[in-house]
Amino acid sequence: MAMLLGDVGGTNARLAIARNGSIDAGTVTRFKGDDFASFDDVVRQFMAEQHQPNISSMCIAVAGPVSGGRARLTNRDWSFDEDALARLTDADQVRLINDLSALGYSTPALSGDQLTTLRAAPQGRARNGQALVVGLGTGFNVCAVRVLPGGAITVLEAEEGHTHLPANIMARLQDRVGDKAVGFFSTEETFAGRGLSRLHAALTGTDAVRSEDIARAAESGDAQAVATYDLFAELVGLLCRELSLRFMPLEGLFLAGSVGRSIADRMGIFEPAFLCEDHMRHIPENTPVFLIRDDMAALQGCLAALG
Repeated sequence: MAMLLGDVGGTNARLAIARNGSIDAGTVTRFKGDDFASFDDVVRQFMAEQHQPNISSMCIAVAGPVSGGRARLTNRDWSFDEDALARLTDADQVRLINDLSALGYSTPALSGDQLTTLRAAPQGRARNGQALVVGLGTGFNVCAVRVLPGGAITVLEAEEGHTHLPANIMARLQDRVGDKAVGFFSTEETFAGRGLSRLHAALTGTDAVRSEDIARAAESGDAQAVATYDLFAELVGLLCRELSLRFMPLEGLFLAGSVGRSIADRMGIFEPAFLCEDHMRHIPENTPVFLIRDDMAALQGCLAALG
């Protein structure tokens, strides 16, 4: 029997088949969201390409809130329903989870090339079995992870992206871009890809361009793009300091997503902001910071969630 796994974001959907407790790498397929009217259409095409496998169970990670067996993408007009997907695939079990929850489920098994240590924590530090995934990509969200006695994992759903921006970060934005800071009204509007685009426009006085274009310009040495990324890395450090106190992830804070990866080369800017406050400084000091590099991590998390 086969398991159907999916990782669905605002830009792309990635589907795969798992058999005998592992993902069949040959089945992993990426679909551009713009090419499909609905997720059901993606599933139909994938099932046809895979010659209509007999699906016993299904787990889909969705970049949006999940409740009561239903979900909706935050950044695309797609809806999901467990009962409808069961009818579509003839699966006996269908589970929808948030995409950050999927990454949370994956964290205990990440190793080697799947993970990069961006900031090591002192040896002999206090440990509490708690970790936090911070997703910076098309959207923004977090997932708290707790390893229970005996090794079982529990993950906590959240919609951190839709919280108000912390006051210290807003003050820093006001210092740099003045009245334009009003556009950064939520955590997601500041730290998702469109937030990076908005920050660049505010700093340069130009029209907004895609975050991918800013990244390419920074890599080529464009001074304005480099300045944008430097400020963004500082702001991410300030945010992660707040998150470290909120969730106390002494097992590790895991950055994920395309925007999160851009911070990896700017830890010299991130870390001073992360440790900027003397008050309760021991918590961020004792929190290691990692980067999830594996594009398959969410699919592995879906497999773990099916248990």
